Amino acid sequence: MNKIIVITGGGRGIGAATALLAAKLGYIICINFLQNKESAERVVERILQQGGNAFSVAGDISVESDVVRLFETVDKADGYIHALVNNAGILEKQSLVKDMTAERLQRIFSVNVIGSFLCAREAVKRMSSKENGKGGAIVNISSGAARGGSPFEFVDYAASKGAIDTMTIGLAKELAAENIRVNAVRPGIIYTDIHASGGEPERIERIKASIPMKRGGQPEEVANAILWLISEQASYVTGAIIDVTGGR
Repeated sequence: MNKIIVITGGGRGIGAATALLAAKLGYIICINFLQNKESAERVVERILQQGGNAFSVAGDISVESDVVRLFETVDKADGYIHALVNNAGILEKQSLVKDMTAERLQRIFSVNVIGSFLCAREAVKRMSSKENGKGGAIVNISSGAARGGSPFEFVDYAASKGAIDTMTIGLAKELAAENIRVNAVRPGIIYTDIHASGGEPERIERIKASIPMKRGGQPEEVANAILWLISEQASYVTGAIIDVTGGR
């Protein structure tokens, strides 16, 4: 049977780059998106044009019923879930903690943390050898901000990604005997639209001098790390967190 990779937030940035590279390796790609159907469909169309197999499913990963529906849709595809890439995440405008509202914090943690847990839960139900699954891999997308804290800008986002690091370690140990590997990638300053979401589209240009490699990263550089963690080449790797940060 065909191996399916579910990529949340797969219509742009790191998610889209991962989808395109994974399709070239023969995986069937399920791209989850929230609002930007056009962007997700563009990625699907590129994959189909290159001879690959892909489809998209709308859904808000912070809503439990949407997550259940996402995975039930994948169940109907011609294959089985081999990997989940917990990539979807949101960022609010730059802010000091003293100015953050409860509503903002709830939005950040609902998507970045609870959404990742819900998606992992549904993937595990299908992958686990204890549930007659074929095993598989989960790759959580964290952030270099989890280490640095992102003061004066995005402490809430950084904290949500710190939770993802902890989730990765705990879930990896919990699932190690069920033929499921769980790892994470911590991207650094990457050229994606997320900086515009934070209110500063040119943020990379402002801070790239502080990066040891003196440049921002490309989504494909993160995608390569994700796909290695999914592959059999990483068959003895679980609970690992790989920094793709240019040394920052």
